[in-house]
Amino acid sequence: MTSPSESPDPNPLAVAVFTDAPDCATPPHAAPLRRSLRLNSAPAANAGSRKRKPPLPAESLRRSPRFSASSSQYLAKWQESRGPELPLNVDPTETKRIKNSHWNFFGEKHLRQCPGLNPSSEAYAGKPDVKLSGTLVLRRSPRLSSSNGNQNMEINVLQGKRTSKVVQKKKNIKAISTYIELSNLPDEQHTCGIDSDAITSSSWTENHRAADSFALPELVDKPPRKKYNIPASSTKKSMDSESIPSFVSDPIPDDEARKRWGWRYELKDKNCRDRTFKINEGEEDEIVANVKCHYAQAEVGNCIFSLGDCAFIKGEGEEKHVGKIIEFFQTTDGKNYFRVQWFYRIQDTVIQDEGGFHDKRRVFYSSIMNDNLIECIIAKANVTQITPRVGQKLASISPSDFYYDMEYCVDYSTFRNLPIDNHVKTIELSPPAVLESLSTDASTVTKSLSCSESYKKELALLDLYSGCGGMSTGLCLGAKTASVNLVTRWAVDSNRSATESLKLNHPDTHVRNESADDFLELLKEWEKLCKHYNVSNGERELPVRSNSSGANKRGHSEVNDISDGEFEVSELVDICFSDPNKTGKRGLYFKVHWKDCSASEDTWEPIKSLSKCKESIQDFVRRGMKLKILPLPVEVDVICGGPPCQGISGYNRFRNTESPLDDERNRQIVIFMDMVKFLKPRYVLMENVVDILRFDKGSLGRYALSRLVHMNYQARLGIIAAGCYGLPQFRLRVFLWGAHPSEVIPQFPLPTHDVIVRYWPPPEFERNVVAYDEDQPRNLEKATVIQDAISDLPAVMNTETRDEMPYGNPPETEFQRYIRSTMYEMTGSKSNETTEKMPLLYDHRPYFLFEDDYLRVCQIPKRKGANFRDMPGVIVGADNVARRHPTENMLLPSGKPLVPEYCFSFEQGKSKRPFGRLWWDENLPTALTFPSCHNQVVLHPEQDRVLTVREFARLQGFPDYYRFHGTVKGRYCQIGNAVAVPVSRALGYALGLAYRKLSANEPLIALPPKFSHSNYLQLSTNQPGNTD
Repeated sequence: MTSPSESPDPNPLAVAVFTDAPDCATPPHAAPLRRSLRLNSAPAANAGSRKRKPPLPAESLRRSPRFSASSSQYLAKWQESRGPELPLNVDPTETKRIKNSHWNFFGEKHLRQCPGLNPSSEAYAGKPDVKLSGTLVLRRSPRLSSSNGNQNMEINVLQGKRTSKVVQKKKNIKAISTYIELSNLPDEQHTCGIDSDAITSSSWTENHRAADSFALPELVDKPPRKKYNIPASSTKKSMDSESIPSFVSDPIPDDEARKRWGWRYELKDKNCRDRTFKINEGEEDEIVANVKCHYAQAEVGNCIFSLGDCAFIKGEGEEKHVGKIIEFFQTTDGKNYFRVQWFYRIQDTVIQDEGGFHDKRRVFYSSIMNDNLIECIIAKANVTQITPRVGQKLASISPSDFYYDMEYCVDYSTFRNLPIDNHVKTIELSPPAVLESLSTDASTVTKSLSCSESYKKELALLDLYSGCGGMSTGLCLGAKTASVNLVTRWAVDSNRSATESLKLNHPDTHVRNESADDFLELLKEWEKLCKHYNVSNGERELPVRSNSSGANKRGHSEVNDISDGEFEVSELVDICFSDPNKTGKRGLYFKVHWKDCSASEDTWEPIKSLSKCKESIQDFVRRGMKLKILPLPVEVDVICGGPPCQGISGYNRFRNTESPLDDERNRQIVIFMDMVKFLKPRYVLMENVVDILRFDKGSLGRYALSRLVHMNYQARLGIIAAGCYGLPQFRLRVFLWGAHPSEVIPQFPLPTHDVIVRYWPPPEFERNVVAYDEDQPRNLEKATVIQDAISDLPAVMNTETRDEMPYGNPPETEFQRYIRSTMYEMTGSKSNETTEKMPLLYDHRPYFLFEDDYLRVCQIPKRKGANFRDMPGVIVGADNVARRHPTENMLLPSGKPLVPEYCFSFEQGKSKRPFGRLWWDENLPTALTFPSCHNQVVLHPEQDRVLTVREFARLQGFPDYYRFHGTVKGRYCQIGNAVAVPVSRALGYALGLAYRKLSANEPLIALPPKFSHSNYLQLSTNQPGNTD
């Protein structure tokens, strides 16, 4: 156990932070940041809290999956049986003692901020302007709405020293002392409350699991809020100004109260000895300990409230919040309290302002609870639980009512199905008639999803923005390790070379080279054609093999009277929705094969021009349905994809940082969600760069989450570092799970490897980083570095042009043995079994450097950290700025300077990246789409060239059997745009377990031992629930 004043045990596994990496995002300097328990650099052996060390030399490796901004302000300490402590100092000039109309009865009370204040709201710009009945403590909600009418509040949270006092059973929690600034706080804070109806004196429930002995509710990382003294001259209209809220009838018998709320009485007995009657006094997580007795009812404003009733509760300003009353009790000093279990509105969640199009009556169940004076109660509220349905709308209910169908959890911004042991189930359930179907088909769709067999023989996947297939390939490989047969049936991308690469490696997939916009419109038209020609699902069958998006068979054409000058249609061979003839008019087109003509003479014709060819159209539709050339709603089980992010990429100097949704280049996120809405899959997985959570207060990420929740999909958002799964690159990316209400939402896979940290996630979303908690045991493998990945590959020259060559050397590391696995070893499919005894190495060729750049590369020493600064004619000043030597100006044979001018101008001469040489014990920050030696560290450690296509593919985790099509430059681009295969493979494993209903309620899951560097055949005998 280490106190703040003690020096913790030295960490033998240090952290290396490279601030000049391409994606480097150092912590903001404008305000101190909250130190989250979710980000930690200490390994399990040092699970105690420790002072934050300054960044270590670049030679040191960090050996932990947790990473957080380094700051001398971040201190941590242990307290036995105590929880996380968030300090707070209050400027005494900010508070004033005031008179109270019922001073003798109420005493002096305070107005507190709610636990989840939205730091981005413009509503908090001045001092509070509130109307109260008497002087009382206002309701402390999970999070104050960013859209409320209070425009006069200013909040400043400074460093403090007081700690929260929370007892938790069977594990130690770090107490931390930190600086907090609301503008940098995550807007979703929460506590884990306890429902009094489910607690006895000998047990309590934490996250729906029974504990063996008494403990307080866990209050996780709740930011403290500033206290304000408030005037109490006004009275709410809903409460009789002459009546004083009070309890009704006699108290609940002591033995019954102790049975139902035993944890509070045990807390009282414990704290009486310590002479402490409140835990976290004055804070939002304050727990009243000096309970005297409990009551079943209270009278507020001439209205009787009973346990289990829902109520409007006073908030800051004119804001009213909603919660369920789960406890009435009186304290030994005569004060009357109630305990409330809160509901979130959409704007109270991480979605914030991006939920403006949601139903205002919809709220979200939560496990957050706290104690408040009964004077905070305003009036009764009618809150109804309903069943979430995809593709259906809510029938009319009273405008004053609320309804809920999901639970919101702050961890990983999770919206999920209500827990089975939902303590709010006593709320009146809506009758089945409250939901009405949009159409008969929609009702059938939902029923078919919920009533289908437990496991299908095959799950069909649609890969949008597929690129060369990194995401879908990994998902299928990972699902296979969980004994689920996930198959990529359809793939769409606008890059022709990328689609050719995907088709080369997945010949059974229907691959379409078109934009996602056009593909969505095509699916809508395809559904209309299928309905028009009355093609039933019973006529459909899966293809054995299909290489194109059109039909393969030649059919019969109509035999009509053919006028002179007209051609006769032999058959229709393909379909699209676009402008294939470049006429400027998008629409539905068929590719026509003309009678007595060759395939090279096929043409695209608009459907209006084929009015006399209805039989040919019907024949094409029937054949297309049987071959499943295009998906129909509900036929897709999984949609995955990474909508292009050029509009917000950190490498785009002209991005719109204020309103990224207004940028046409960011519109693909809208298209992606529109596709989900139309096809209604079981599962959704979206990937994107971390900048969607960074720019414009994360509006793009919040929008994507909002769309899923609006469609009644469960959702969960995580930030994953590829290096945590055995890759020699850091590569931080955002992943968003979506799950149909009839399914279990997949978890995020915990890291398997340590990682060298290269840059930081957005501070507001620290809690979404997929990693171990500080006190969570872990058994991680050492970080994978470049030597582990490519040291076995044969040496090649800058001029290498071969696409195939022998390996020459055996594998040297576990990573190399895994990455050389055959397709049969990776998939276990007999159809992929090969008899090839001497496998070939593909795509091991570099981008060709022209003579000038090649001569410059030859001048870079072959040692760690070498770059253009090591060239002759460069001097580096004390300000770390590289400048050209005033007298030494070496020239190349071409007459150009050896050190080009852009090396000195790039990042004001402070960058070390131009002509930087990688080293064996390092990793890459992120594998980009082109290996430019002008502004990246991409030179081979010991060879005078950039990394080859195959070396880049290994950094992304593509198996060596995976081949790429197109120009060398195009292949780099495909690889750099892909999702790292080990990451999608780990996600696929989690997806498989969720589909088989083997997932737990926790947001994270541990992968099997050696998962990241073991193929399917090596893992197949050790998986849970495996029946193969």
